[in-house]
Amino acid sequence: MSSKIVFLDRETIPAHININRPNLSHLWVEYPYTSADQVIARSQDAEVLITNKVVLDQTVLKACPKLKLVVVAATGTNNIDLKSCNQLGIAVYNITHYANQGVPEHALMLMLALAKNLIAYDQDVRQGQWQQANQFCFTDHKIQNLAGKTIGIIGAGALGQNMAQLGQALGMKVLISEHKGLEAIRDGRVSFHDVVTQADFISLHCPLTEQTSKLFSEEEFIAMKATAYLINTARGPLVDESALVTALLTKQIAGAATDVAATEPLQNNSPLNQLLHLPNFIMTPHIAWASDESLANLCQQLISNIDGFYQGSPHNRVI
Repeated sequence: MSSKIVFLDRETIPAHININRPNLSHLWVEYPYTSADQVIARSQDAEVLITNKVVLDQTVLKACPKLKLVVVAATGTNNIDLKSCNQLGIAVYNITHYANQGVPEHALMLMLALAKNLIAYDQDVRQGQWQQANQFCFTDHKIQNLAGKTIGIIGAGALGQNMAQLGQALGMKVLISEHKGLEAIRDGRVSFHDVVTQADFISLHCPLTEQTSKLFSEEEFIAMKATAYLINTARGPLVDESALVTALLTKQIAGAATDVAATEPLQNNSPLNQLLHLPNFIMTPHIAWASDESLANLCQQLISNIDGFYQGSPHNRVI
């Protein structure tokens, strides 16, 4: 008998990225997007559910008596009620290490754009400022090298380690942060306080947990160098957005770049909208993970997770 596999939000993977099919006999059903009021109707007779960001809470899970497996088309599982899955005997698999190159490269791009004042100079050319200059160049904005600067990295997993390698390759001094609040500092790490106060660039690569929510707030921005920049390619709620707005508007820090927001997509009432006119604030729409190479890796793991579950493999199994 065929297993019904339902992908609830296929549109989170760009259409040009091919997704192969599992080896087992199955019926594959996919929806571009699934709203909260559509989840149960689309999921209740599925044996396998694939979701990137669609929330599967206790109510949904209990309404799916045939459900054996949830595959998250991402690393984070905060949209899944893992406790209920465990109680109901539903396995959960996620995708790991698929964007180990893409995310640090994106963070590096944001760092370079800030250091070189890319946005300001691009705007100047588009507005005709260079064209009206009296000499061959137009140097109204400060330009810096990354070489010789200090990068503080929050998160020492694969993404953080790859970010450290990129920083070292550019001649930067690398500080790997210890967890915030810990007094015992492990080898190879620096206290969170020292990272915040010493780094010229701080790049976030840690997961979102109760402990890391609003990891950077008013206290951290006040402690940072006035010449320092914050880069967030991890999760929006790691940063207190209102505090970031204040820090930039009052020039407590030199600039910031983010690929994420506390609520996504960006909402009309988001504090970050107050910063979109600033050349020292860069925002991209949660795309650091989405290089073609990363997406191909993700899709390969997604299908391998389904095949692996039916073959008894624990690889990438969360519960």
